[in-house]
Amino acid sequence: MDTFHHLPVLSSRIVESFASVPSYGVILDCTIGGGGHASLLLKQYPNIRIIGLDQDPEACVAARKHLAPFRHRVKMISTNFANFEPSEPLSGILVDLGVSSYQLTQAERGFSFRYKGLLDMRMNSTEGETAADLINRLDETELANLIFKYGEERLSRRIARRIVQNRPFASTTDLAYVIAGCYPPKVRNGRIHPATRTFQALRIVVNNEMQVLDQLLATSPSWLTPGGILSVISFHSLEDRRVKRSFLNDERLDRVTHKPIIADEFEKKQNIRSRSAKLRICRRKGDERQD
Repeated sequence: MDTFHHLPVLSSRIVESFASVPSYGVILDCTIGGGGHASLLLKQYPNIRIIGLDQDPEACVAARKHLAPFRHRVKMISTNFANFEPSEPLSGILVDLGVSSYQLTQAERGFSFRYKGLLDMRMNSTEGETAADLINRLDETELANLIFKYGEERLSRRIARRIVQNRPFASTTDLAYVIAGCYPPKVRNGRIHPATRTFQALRIVVNNEMQVLDQLLATSPSWLTPGGILSVISFHSLEDRRVKRSFLNDERLDRVTHKPIIADEFEKKQNIRSRSAKLRICRRKGDERQD
């Protein structure tokens, strides 16, 4: 396995968000990735412990290596956060919903149209249906609806028609080429690649991302002790709308941020992934009484 490199976004704001967590508290990192955010939290707060989850086995291996200096304060579990149930009260929960830089640059993972590889897109490459399986199976209407709903792609019907006409597909670049052909040249050569929204939609469906996020937002507040912090970083509007709505409507929570926190210009220049990141923070209401 190549080095799992992932530069965590909004790192200083994440560390600040957990400043009220009591000493000897436990923070759950639901998507630990390479351990970037976790290592910063462990350094800043020397008495906290972290439980780290990730459904990508390669990420878990990398996180264990990165966090080896803190091994007595870290518990790693290789699982999707949808399958997790804590065995102890939590003082904080961190959720970074982004795809890691490592995953995007590994051609064999199939997340990016920039590299020729198999159309996989599974976060856990040992389970479930691949993106190739999905687009080669669905009918044109189902495919168009998927691309529109999860990619917010206005040309979803045209793209679905071209995909059906040219399938079966096996590689990322072949699919991206067909999608690009649905756009006029001036758009095709623009800042955002024409395949971006369709690839997002496929990845979301392959990994059941919206459903597991909704489940986490519904259940995780009950895991927090009174005053516990829930921090969520989202990367596109479908995620952010769900997080915002949940924080507004959940009577167990008080919002810490009324508007999303975004990266400053310096970070945006240093880390391109930070440009679309939005951080929302809330706190478990503190009027409950613990047993």
